[in-house]
Amino acid sequence: MPANYLHGVETIEILKGPIPVREVKSAVVFLVGTAPVHLTKPEGASEDDWYAETVNNPLLILNRETGAKYFGEPTPGYTIPYALDAIFDHGGTTILAVNVFDPRVHKDASNNPDPTQVQPSDIIGTIDSTTGKRTGLKLIDEFYSRYGFTAKIILVPVYCESSAVASEMIALCETNRAIALIDAPAGMTVQQVINARGAGGQLNTSAYRAVICYPHLKIWDTAMNAERLEPMSQRLAGVIAKTDHEDGYWWSPSNREILGVIGMERAITASINDPQAETNILNENGIVTVFNSFGTGYRVWGNRSAAWPTKTDPKNFISVRRTADIIAESIEYSTMQWLDKPITVVVDGVLAMVNAFIRTLIGRGALVDGKCYFLKDKNPSDQLALGHLTFTYEIMPPTPAERITFEQVINIELLKKLTGGA
Repeated sequence: MPANYLHGVETIEILKGPIPVREVKSAVVFLVGTAPVHLTKPEGASEDDWYAETVNNPLLILNRETGAKYFGEPTPGYTIPYALDAIFDHGGTTILAVNVFDPRVHKDASNNPDPTQVQPSDIIGTIDSTTGKRTGLKLIDEFYSRYGFTAKIILVPVYCESSAVASEMIALCETNRAIALIDAPAGMTVQQVINARGAGGQLNTSAYRAVICYPHLKIWDTAMNAERLEPMSQRLAGVIAKTDHEDGYWWSPSNREILGVIGMERAITASINDPQAETNILNENGIVTVFNSFGTGYRVWGNRSAAWPTKTDPKNFISVRRTADIIAESIEYSTMQWLDKPITVVVDGVLAMVNAFIRTLIGRGALVDGKCYFLKDKNPSDQLALGHLTFTYEIMPPTPAERITFEQVINIELLKKLTGGA
C-alpha cells in the first residue's frame, strides 16, 4: 500500500497473469514394517537416541545407501530391507519408511530381539492421548506438515495379509487420497483367491483405493544363495513409481515388466486372447496379477482396483483414480493462496489458475478434456455473503486401452483382384 506522504520515488509491485497450480508428488511410498535396527546402530551412538530415530519415526529414504544405513541389509524375519530392495530394483523414488520393531520391547523368551513378536496392532499404530505422539500407520497424518507432501502408495508387505491391517490401510487411503497395495496370503490357489473376494472372504472389499496383488514372487537371495518368496506388493510399488517417473501418474502400471523376479509361487496361465486364462479370470475379479508367457518376462497384469466388478465407473481403473486424486490435491493446496482475499479477486483468479492447470494436463496427455466453472446456481447470494464460494470442474483422465477388438471380414469380392477386376 502506498505511503500517505512521500517526497521521492517508489515502485509498487503488481502481479499480473494466472498463478500456476503446483502439482503434488505422486510417486511417494509409505512403507511400514520391521527392520533390525539393533544391528545398524552406529558405534558410539546412544541406544535411546538411535531408537528414537529409527523406531516409529518416519525416515525419508531416497536411495539404497540411506536405507541400509538405518534399516540394514535384507535379513530374514524383517520386512523393510526386502521391500526397499524390491522398490529400488525399479529405480529411485521417495519413500517414507516407518519401522515399528523395537528391540527393547519385541523379545523372545530368551530376551533376544524377535520380530515375530510384532503384532498387527503395532503396524496399525496408536495416538497417545497425552502427548499426541503417533506410531505405525497413524504417522501418515504428520507427513504434510513435516515434508510438504504426503504418501500416495501405502505398502505394508506381509502384515497387510491381516484383515485388520488391510482395513486400516484402506481407511487411511480414503483420507489421504492414496492407494493400498494388499497381498493375498501366500499359498493360496487361484480359486482360493477368487473365493476370498466373496462374502465373508479375507479380500472382500470394493474399495477404489485397494489394489489386491497375487501371487507371491520368487527372488534370488544372494545372502542365502537360494530363491525365496516375497510379496508382489513391494515389486508393484516399484513398478508404479517407475511408471510415474518415466511416463506419468495417468499411465497404468499394467503390462510393465517386474524387475528382479525369477519366478512365481504358482504358475498362472496367461493369454491375451483367451477369456479363460487365469490372468483374465483374476483381473475379472478385481485382482492384479502377473503375466508370464513366451518372450514377455514377468509383467504386471491388471488395470483395476478392488472396486471392480462391483463398481463399473472409470474410477475403478487404478490410473484414473490416482489421476483424479493428484489433480484434486494439487488444486486444493494451490488454492490456499486465494483464501481470505476479497471474493471479487478470487473468482477470476481461481478460474484462471485451475483452467490453466487443466490445459497443461490436456497438453501432457493426463486429461482428455476438462474445464473449471463458477456457476450461478451453485453460488447463491446468501452463501457468497458468508464468504463461501463453490467452483465446479469437470475432467476426464484417459482410461487404459484394456480391450482392443479387431473385426476380421472375409470378403469374397477381394477375389476379383486375381482376374484383374476392380
